Amino acid sequence: MATTTRTRTAGTALTTAEKAFALLTCEPAPLVFDARPVPGLPDTTMPLDELRKLLMCERYDSDTTDELWRQLAHHAREWGPAWVIGAIGVALPALTHLAAKISRGFARHAEDVDSEVLASFLQALRTADLAPPRLWLRLCWAAWRAGAAVVKADDGEELPLDLPTGSRSPRMPYGHPDLLLGRAAAVGLITTEAVELISATRFGDAFIEELAAEMGVTASALRMRRRRAERIVAAAVTRGDLSRPTRSRDHREAAVTAGRHHSVHPHCLQA
Repeated sequence: MATTTRTRTAGTALTTAEKAFALLTCEPAPLVFDARPVPGLPDTTMPLDELRKLLMCERYDSDTTDELWRQLAHHAREWGPAWVIGAIGVALPALTHLAAKISRGFARHAEDVDSEVLASFLQALRTADLAPPRLWLRLCWAAWRAGAAVVKADDGEELPLDLPTGSRSPRMPYGHPDLLLGRAAAVGLITTEAVELISATRFGDAFIEELAAEMGVTASALRMRRRRAERIVAAAVTRGDLSRPTRSRDHREAAVTAGRHHSVHPHCLQA
C-alpha cells in the first residue's frame, strides 16, 4: 500500500467550507434554524453552529435525525446558497471524520478525498429522495463511496511517486515525467489536453479548482478525467509499453512536449 508522510494542507474543500460556515454563523446576524418542527429537538430557534454543537454532544434517534435533515435539505434546495453552506456546515464534523478515515495511509490523496466527499454529499443533499428513512446515513454513504473511490485502486494506478521532476536527462525505463506523458500522447493513449492537465496540476503550480472554473466544469469532473488518464499511463508503464520508444515514437513525442505549456486549455479532455 502506498503511503506518504505529507500532511493535509489548510486549503482543502472541507476546510474552505468550514471557513464559509464560520462567516455564515458569526455575529451579529448568524443563520438561524427553527428546530420547533423537529420532534426531539429543543422547542426553539438556534444559530446553525449551536445546532451543530448540539448534534455533536447529544445522540438522537433516527426519526429526529431524518426529520432534521429533511428540513435542512429542503432549506438548501429552496432557500438559496446560504442554506447550502449552512447544511454542509452542520455535516462537516462527520464529513471531516469520514475523509480522514478514507485518506489514512493515502495522505497524498487527502485533498482529492476531501473534494470528492464534499461534492458527493452536496449532490446527494440536492437530489436524494427525502421521503425514505435513514436519510442522514444515505447522505453520508454517498460521500463515503465517492471518497473511497479516490484511493480504492491507489497501487499502480497513478504516476510513480519516484519520477524525477527536475530539469535533467531522463533515465530509463520511465524517464522525465514530461517525456513520459508526451510519449503516452504520441502513441494515442491519452490526449494532449490530458497531458497538459496532469502536468499543470501534478508538476506545475495550477490548482484544479481554478482550471475547472475556467473550463466551465466541476473540479470533481476534472479530477476524474485526470485520474482516468493517469491510470492509463500507469498501466502502460507497468506493461513496459512506454519504456523503449521507437524512433518514430520519439519523433512524435518530441513534437508533443515541445509544443506544450504548463497550462490547460478549455478543450474537452478525454482519456
